[in-house]
Amino acid sequence: MVCLSLPTRHGSGPHGLVSFPVKVTVLVGGVGGARFLLGVQHLLGLGQFGDNASDHELTAVVNVGDDAWMFGVRICPDLDTCMYTLGGGIDDERGWGHRNETWHAKEELAAYGVQPDWFGLGDRDLATHLVRTQMLRAGYPLSAVTEALCRRWNPGARLLPASDDRSETHVVISDPETGEKKAIHFQEWWVRYRAQVPTESFAFIGADQAKAAPGVTEAIEDADVVLIAPSNPVVSIGTILAVGGIRAALRATSAPVIGYSPIVGGKPLRGMADTCLSIMGVASTSEAVAAHYGARSATGILDGWLVHTGDTAAVDGISVRSAPLLMTEPAVTAHMVRAGLELAGVSW
Repeated sequence: MVCLSLPTRHGSGPHGLVSFPVKVTVLVGGVGGARFLLGVQHLLGLGQFGDNASDHELTAVVNVGDDAWMFGVRICPDLDTCMYTLGGGIDDERGWGHRNETWHAKEELAAYGVQPDWFGLGDRDLATHLVRTQMLRAGYPLSAVTEALCRRWNPGARLLPASDDRSETHVVISDPETGEKKAIHFQEWWVRYRAQVPTESFAFIGADQAKAAPGVTEAIEDADVVLIAPSNPVVSIGTILAVGGIRAALRATSAPVIGYSPIVGGKPLRGMADTCLSIMGVASTSEAVAAHYGARSATGILDGWLVHTGDTAAVDGISVRSAPLLMTEPAVTAHMVRAGLELAGVSW
Protein backbone atom coordinates (compact mmCIF):
# COMPACT_ATOMS: atom_id res chain seq x y z
CA MET A 1 0.00 0.00 0.00
CA VAL A 2 1.39 3.39 -0.99
CA CYS A 3 1.26 6.01 1.72
CA LEU A 4 0.39 9.42 0.34
CA SER A 5 0.68 12.08 3.00
CA LEU A 6 0.79 15.81 3.37
CA PRO A 7 0.39 17.78 6.58
CA THR A 8 -3.24 17.37 7.63
CA ARG A 9 -5.13 20.11 5.81
CA HIS A 10 -8.84 20.38 5.23
CA GLY A 11 -11.40 22.91 4.11
CA SER A 12 -11.52 25.48 1.38
CA GLY A 13 -11.85 29.17 0.90
CA PRO A 14 -14.26 31.10 -1.30
CA HIS A 15 -15.20 29.51 -4.64
CA GLY A 16 -13.52 26.23 -3.64
CA LEU A 17 -10.02 27.72 -3.43
CA VAL A 18 -7.57 25.99 -1.09
CA SER A 19 -7.57 28.04 2.12
CA PHE A 20 -3.98 27.23 3.18
CA PRO A 21 -0.70 28.03 1.40
CA VAL A 22 0.33 25.16 -0.85
CA LYS A 23 3.42 24.70 -2.99
CA VAL A 24 2.75 22.85 -6.23
CA THR A 25 5.52 21.84 -8.62
CA VAL A 26 4.54 20.54 -12.06
CA LEU A 27 6.65 18.83 -14.74
CA VAL A 28 5.33 19.97 -18.12
CA GLY A 29 5.86 20.00 -21.86
CA GLY A 30 4.32 22.49 -24.29
CA VAL A 31 0.69 23.02 -25.31
CA GLY A 32 -0.95 20.38 -23.11
CA GLY A 33 1.33 21.21 -20.21
CA ALA A 34 0.56 24.90 -20.49
CA ARG A 35 -3.17 24.23 -20.46
CA PHE A 36 -2.73 22.01 -17.42
CA LEU A 37 -0.92 24.86 -15.65
CA LEU A 38 -3.90 27.13 -16.35
CA GLY A 39 -6.04 24.59 -14.51
CA VAL A 40 -3.70 24.67 -11.51
CA GLN A 41 -3.88 28.45 -11.50
CA HIS A 42 -7.66 28.40 -11.77
CA LEU A 43 -7.94 26.11 -8.75
CA LEU A 44 -5.44 28.05 -6.62
CA GLY A 45 -6.49 31.54 -7.70
CA LEU A 46 -3.19 32.45 -9.34
CA GLY A 47 -2.22 34.37 -12.47
CA GLN A 48 -5.19 35.32 -14.64
CA PHE A 49 -7.54 33.81 -12.03
CA GLY A 50 -6.37 35.62 -8.92
CA ASP A 51 -4.25 38.43 -7.62
CA ASN A 52 -0.76 39.01 -6.34
CA ALA A 53 -1.89 38.50 -2.73
CA SER A 54 -2.16 34.69 -3.06
CA ASP A 55 0.08 32.69 -0.73
CA HIS A 56 0.08 29.65 -3.01
CA GLU A 57 3.16 28.89 -5.08
CA LEU A 58 3.25 27.28 -8.51
CA THR A 59 6.50 26.21 -10.13
CA ALA A 60 6.71 24.59 -13.56
CA VAL A 61 9.75 22.55 -14.58
CA VAL A 62 9.62 22.82 -18.36
CA ASN A 63 11.00 20.55 -21.07
CA VAL A 64 13.97 21.90 -23.05
CA GLY A 65 14.44 18.88 -25.33
CA ASP A 66 12.63 20.67 -28.18
CA ASP A 67 14.98 23.68 -28.03
CA ALA A 68 16.94 24.40 -31.19
CA TRP A 69 19.11 26.93 -33.00
CA MET A 70 17.41 28.11 -36.19
CA PHE A 71 17.94 31.24 -38.27
CA GLY A 72 20.69 32.24 -35.85
CA VAL A 73 18.38 32.42 -32.82
CA ARG A 74 17.68 30.09 -29.92
CA ILE A 75 14.11 28.80 -29.97
CA CYS A 76 12.57 27.28 -26.82
CA PRO A 77 9.09 26.16 -27.88
CA ASP A 78 7.82 24.70 -24.61
CA LEU A 79 9.09 27.50 -22.40
CA ASP A 80 7.55 30.08 -24.73
CA THR A 81 4.25 28.22 -24.98
CA CYS A 82 3.95 28.12 -21.20
CA MET A 83 5.00 31.77 -20.87
CA TYR A 84 2.60 33.03 -23.56
CA THR A 85 -0.29 30.88 -22.30
CA LEU A 86 -0.01 31.91 -18.65
CA GLY A 87 0.70 35.50 -19.65
CA GLY A 88 -2.40 35.77 -21.83
CA GLY A 89 -0.56 36.09 -25.14
CA ILE A 90 -0.99 32.66 -26.73
CA ASP A 91 -2.71 32.11 -30.06
CA ASP A 92 -5.72 30.17 -28.78
CA GLU A 93 -6.60 28.61 -32.13
CA ARG A 94 -3.17 27.15 -32.81
CA GLY A 95 -2.35 26.55 -29.15
CA TRP A 96 1.19 27.82 -29.69
CA GLY A 97 2.86 31.01 -30.84
CA HIS A 98 1.99 34.64 -30.28
CA ARG A 99 -1.52 36.03 -30.58
CA ASN A 100 -2.08 38.48 -33.48
CA GLU A 101 1.02 37.13 -35.19
CA THR A 102 2.32 38.24 -38.58
CA TRP A 103 4.75 36.38 -40.82
CA HIS A 104 6.72 38.99 -42.78
CA ALA A 105 10.14 37.80 -41.59
CA LYS A 106 9.28 34.22 -42.56
CA GLU A 107 8.23 35.37 -46.02
CA GLU A 108 11.44 37.32 -46.52
CA LEU A 109 13.58 34.41 -45.31
CA ALA A 110 11.81 32.17 -47.83
CA ALA A 111 12.44 34.72 -50.58
CA TYR A 112 16.15 34.54 -49.78
CA GLY A 113 15.99 30.75 -49.87
CA VAL A 114 17.07 30.45 -46.24
CA GLN A 115 16.61 27.04 -44.64
CA PRO A 116 14.81 25.48 -42.89
CA ASP A 117 11.79 26.51 -44.91
CA TRP A 118 9.50 24.12 -43.01
CA PHE A 119 9.65 25.97 -39.69
CA GLY A 120 7.26 28.88 -39.15
CA LEU A 121 8.75 31.80 -37.26
CA GLY A 122 6.32 34.64 -36.51
CA ASP A 123 7.40 38.27 -36.24
CA ARG A 124 6.26 38.76 -32.64
CA ASP A 125 7.69 35.40 -31.62
CA LEU A 126 10.97 36.36 -33.28
CA ALA A 127 11.32 39.25 -30.84
CA THR A 128 11.34 36.78 -27.94
CA HIS A 129 14.00 34.67 -29.63
CA LEU A 130 16.16 37.70 -30.40
CA VAL A 131 16.13 38.83 -26.77
CA ARG A 132 16.88 35.30 -25.57
CA THR A 133 19.75 34.88 -28.04
CA GLN A 134 21.30 38.22 -27.16
CA MET A 135 21.24 37.36 -23.45
CA LEU A 136 22.59 33.84 -23.99
CA ARG A 137 25.47 35.17 -26.07
CA ALA A 138 26.17 37.72 -23.35
CA GLY A 139 26.72 34.80 -20.97
CA TYR A 140 23.42 34.58 -19.11
CA PRO A 141 22.14 31.03 -18.46
CA LEU A 142 18.78 29.99 -19.86
CA SER A 143 17.17 30.04 -16.40
CA ALA A 144 18.13 33.71 -15.91
CA VAL A 145 17.00 34.54 -19.45
CA THR A 146 13.65 32.88 -18.84
CA GLU A 147 13.18 34.83 -15.62
CA ALA A 148 13.90 38.08 -17.48
CA LEU A 149 11.48 37.24 -20.31
CA CYS A 150 8.76 36.40 -17.78
CA ARG A 151 8.90 39.93 -16.39
CA ARG A 152 7.25 41.06 -19.63
CA TRP A 153 4.52 38.38 -19.39
CA ASN A 154 3.91 38.09 -15.63
CA PRO A 155 2.77 34.44 -15.91
CA GLY A 156 1.76 34.01 -12.28
CA ALA A 157 4.07 31.00 -11.89
CA ARG A 158 7.78 30.38 -11.72
CA LEU A 159 8.89 28.85 -15.02
CA LEU A 160 12.14 26.90 -14.77
CA PRO A 161 13.86 25.24 -17.72
CA ALA A 162 14.72 21.67 -16.81
CA SER A 163 18.38 22.50 -17.49
CA ASP A 164 20.61 25.38 -18.50
CA ASP A 165 22.76 22.88 -20.38
CA ARG A 166 22.21 21.46 -23.84
CA SER A 167 19.84 18.51 -23.63
CA GLU A 168 18.19 18.20 -27.04
CA THR A 169 16.00 15.43 -28.37
CA HIS A 170 17.18 13.96 -31.66
CA VAL A 171 15.52 11.17 -33.61
CA VAL A 172 17.13 8.33 -35.57
CA ILE A 173 15.18 7.80 -38.80
CA SER A 174 15.49 6.22 -42.22
CA ASP A 175 15.93 9.02 -44.74
CA PRO A 176 12.74 9.23 -46.85
CA GLU A 177 14.80 9.64 -50.05
CA THR A 178 17.85 7.43 -49.55
CA GLY A 179 16.64 4.98 -46.91
CA GLU A 180 19.87 5.52 -44.97
CA LYS A 181 19.77 5.93 -41.22
CA LYS A 182 20.45 9.39 -39.89
CA ALA A 183 19.78 11.47 -36.80
CA ILE A 184 17.72 14.65 -37.09
CA HIS A 185 16.59 17.19 -34.54
CA PHE A 186 13.23 16.50 -32.92
CA GLN A 187 11.80 19.69 -34.48
CA GLU A 188 12.46 18.40 -37.99
CA TRP A 189 10.92 15.02 -37.15
CA TRP A 190 7.89 16.63 -35.51
CA VAL A 191 7.23 19.67 -37.70
CA ARG A 192 8.63 18.75 -41.11
CA TYR A 193 7.82 15.05 -41.18
CA ARG A 194 4.92 15.02 -38.67
CA ALA A 195 6.51 11.86 -37.21
CA GLN A 196 5.47 10.02 -40.39
CA VAL A 197 8.86 8.61 -41.39
CA PRO A 198 10.36 5.24 -40.41
CA THR A 199 11.79 5.89 -36.96
CA GLU A 200 14.19 3.78 -34.96
CA SER A 201 14.88 5.56 -31.69
CA PHE A 202 15.25 8.78 -29.73
CA ALA A 203 18.54 10.21 -28.52
CA PHE A 204 18.74 12.81 -25.75
CA ILE A 205 21.87 14.64 -26.86
CA GLY A 206 23.78 16.15 -23.95
CA ALA A 207 21.42 14.80 -21.29
CA ASP A 208 24.12 12.57 -19.81
CA GLN A 209 26.16 15.70 -19.01
CA ALA A 210 23.31 18.12 -18.29
CA LYS A 211 22.43 19.15 -14.77
CA ALA A 212 19.15 20.43 -13.41
CA ALA A 213 18.84 24.21 -13.69
CA PRO A 214 19.05 26.29 -10.50
CA GLY A 215 15.93 25.90 -8.41
CA VAL A 216 14.64 22.76 -10.13
CA THR A 217 15.56 20.09 -7.57
CA GLU A 218 14.73 22.50 -4.73
CA ALA A 219 11.25 23.07 -6.21
CA ILE A 220 10.71 19.30 -6.25
CA GLU A 221 12.14 18.71 -2.79
CA ASP A 222 10.30 21.63 -1.12
CA ALA A 223 6.90 21.08 -2.77
CA ASP A 224 3.77 19.97 -0.94
CA VAL A 225 2.82 17.99 -4.02
CA VAL A 226 4.52 17.27 -7.35
CA LEU A 227 2.31 16.78 -10.41
CA ILE A 228 3.33 15.14 -13.68
CA ALA A 229 1.22 16.85 -16.35
CA PRO A 230 -0.44 14.80 -19.11
CA SER A 231 2.34 15.80 -21.48
CA ASN A 232 4.08 13.45 -23.91
CA PRO A 233 5.70 10.75 -21.70
CA VAL A 234 8.64 10.32 -24.07
CA VAL A 235 9.63 13.66 -25.60
CA SER A 236 8.33 16.00 -22.88
CA ILE A 237 8.37 14.31 -19.48
CA GLY A 238 10.95 11.74 -20.58
CA THR A 239 13.44 14.41 -21.61
CA ILE A 240 13.00 16.19 -18.28
CA LEU A 241 13.67 12.94 -16.42
CA ALA A 242 16.82 12.41 -18.51
CA VAL A 243 18.43 15.53 -17.00
CA GLY A 244 20.82 14.76 -14.17
CA GLY A 245 19.38 15.16 -10.68
CA ILE A 246 15.68 15.41 -11.54
CA ARG A 247 14.70 11.75 -11.28
CA ALA A 248 16.67 11.47 -8.04
CA ALA A 249 14.87 14.53 -6.63
CA LEU A 250 11.49 12.98 -7.50
CA ARG A 251 12.43 9.77 -5.76
CA ALA A 252 13.75 11.57 -2.67
CA THR A 253 11.12 14.26 -2.12
CA SER A 254 8.75 13.94 0.83
CA ALA A 255 5.95 15.29 -1.38
CA PRO A 256 3.58 12.85 -3.08
CA VAL A 257 4.22 12.56 -6.82
CA ILE A 258 0.97 12.35 -8.79
CA GLY A 259 0.82 11.77 -12.53
CA TYR A 260 -1.92 12.30 -15.11
CA SER A 261 -2.46 9.91 -17.98
CA PRO A 262 -2.04 11.48 -21.44
CA ILE A 263 -4.04 8.59 -22.89
CA VAL A 264 -7.84 8.73 -23.06
CA GLY A 265 -9.65 5.71 -24.47
CA GLY A 266 -6.50 4.41 -26.10
CA LYS A 267 -5.66 7.71 -27.81
CA PRO A 268 -3.34 10.54 -26.77
CA LEU A 269 -4.92 13.71 -25.45
CA ARG A 270 -2.84 15.72 -27.87
CA GLY A 271 -0.02 15.37 -30.34
CA MET A 272 1.61 12.12 -31.35
CA ALA A 273 2.30 10.50 -27.98
CA ASP A 274 1.12 7.15 -29.33
CA THR A 275 3.78 7.24 -32.05
CA CYS A 276 6.48 8.12 -29.52
CA LEU A 277 5.35 5.41 -27.10
CA SER A 278 5.29 2.81 -29.87
CA ILE A 279 8.90 3.60 -30.75
CA MET A 280 9.78 3.02 -27.10
CA GLY A 281 7.85 -0.26 -27.05
CA VAL A 282 5.15 1.10 -24.71
CA ALA A 283 1.46 0.51 -25.44
CA SER A 284 -0.88 3.51 -25.70
CA THR A 285 -2.83 2.73 -22.54
CA SER A 286 -3.04 4.48 -19.20
CA GLU A 287 -1.75 1.38 -17.47
CA ALA A 288 1.26 0.99 -19.76
CA VAL A 289 2.29 4.63 -19.33
CA ALA A 290 1.98 4.35 -15.54
CA ALA A 291 4.16 1.23 -15.64
CA HIS A 292 6.61 3.11 -17.88
CA TYR A 293 6.99 5.79 -15.20
CA GLY A 294 7.02 3.18 -12.45
CA ALA A 295 6.14 3.24 -8.78
CA ARG A 296 8.27 5.18 -6.33
CA SER A 297 8.00 2.25 -3.95
CA ALA A 298 10.04 0.32 -6.56
CA THR A 299 12.44 2.17 -8.88
CA GLY A 300 10.07 4.65 -10.52
CA ILE A 301 8.69 8.12 -9.78
CA LEU A 302 4.92 7.80 -9.14
CA ASP A 303 2.87 7.51 -5.97
CA GLY A 304 -0.49 8.20 -7.61
CA TRP A 305 -1.99 8.12 -11.12
CA LEU A 306 -5.08 9.78 -12.56
CA VAL A 307 -6.83 8.07 -15.46
CA HIS A 308 -9.78 9.27 -17.52
CA THR A 309 -13.25 8.17 -16.49
CA GLY A 310 -13.85 4.73 -17.96
CA ASP A 311 -10.15 3.89 -18.30
CA THR A 312 -8.38 1.54 -15.91
CA ALA A 313 -4.86 0.95 -14.66
CA ALA A 314 -3.37 -1.39 -12.09
CA VAL A 315 0.33 -1.03 -11.26
CA ASP A 316 1.81 -2.33 -8.03
CA GLY A 317 2.74 0.53 -5.70
CA ILE A 318 0.71 3.21 -7.52
CA SER A 319 -2.64 4.43 -6.22
CA VAL A 320 -5.05 5.00 -9.11
CA ARG A 321 -8.11 7.25 -9.31
CA SER A 322 -10.33 8.08 -12.27
CA ALA A 323 -11.58 11.56 -13.19
CA PRO A 324 -12.51 13.41 -16.40
CA LEU A 325 -9.19 14.34 -18.03
CA LEU A 326 -10.28 16.35 -21.07
CA MET A 327 -8.86 19.88 -20.75
CA THR A 328 -11.58 21.79 -22.57
CA GLU A 329 -11.19 24.96 -20.49
CA PRO A 330 -9.33 26.04 -17.33
CA ALA A 331 -12.35 25.56 -15.04
CA VAL A 332 -12.70 21.96 -16.25
CA THR A 333 -8.97 21.33 -15.94
CA ALA A 334 -9.14 22.66 -12.38
CA HIS A 335 -11.32 19.67 -11.47
CA MET A 336 -8.55 17.39 -12.78
CA VAL A 337 -6.04 19.19 -10.60
CA ARG A 338 -8.34 18.99 -7.58
CA ALA A 339 -8.65 15.21 -8.04
CA GLY A 340 -4.86 14.89 -8.11
CA LEU A 341 -4.40 17.00 -4.98
CA GLU A 342 -7.05 14.97 -3.19
CA LEU A 343 -5.24 11.78 -4.17
CA ALA A 344 -2.12 13.37 -2.67
CA GLY A 345 -3.91 14.03 0.62
CA VAL A 346 -5.23 17.56 0.18
CA SER A 347 -8.98 17.42 0.83
CA TRP A 348 -11.93 19.81 0.67
